[in-house]
Amino acid sequence: MGRSIRIVSKGVVVEERLNDSKTASEIEKLILLAGRARTWRDETYLPIPLDREIENRKETVEKGDIGYWPPGRALCLFFGPTPMSAPGEIRPAGPVSVVGRMSGDLSALKKR
Repeated sequence: MGRSIRIVSKGVVVEERLNDSKTASEIEKLILLAGRARTWRDETYLPIPLDREIENRKETVEKGDIGYWPPGRALCLFFGPTPMSAPGEIRPAGPVSVVGRMSGDLSALKKR
């Protein structure tokens, strides 16, 4: 894994590592983002000014994954199931490019 970043969501600071994908490199250039994050059950997403095709398409993700969702131009933090998830999986609204991982205790994100 590549570069370390810090994201503040719902008043919680989460340490993250971006991978070496092209999409992650583009997101790193936009890292001083501020915007209104939204929650979709156990996912927080933030619209970002990036228009990029999907890279390494993932239909399901793991707890702690950070994804880029091209249709919504959004950075997504996955810390549990979404409304689209079947039991035992985490399913985004649509395919995402996984661009990194969160570390630490993610349970604080659920409490906000």
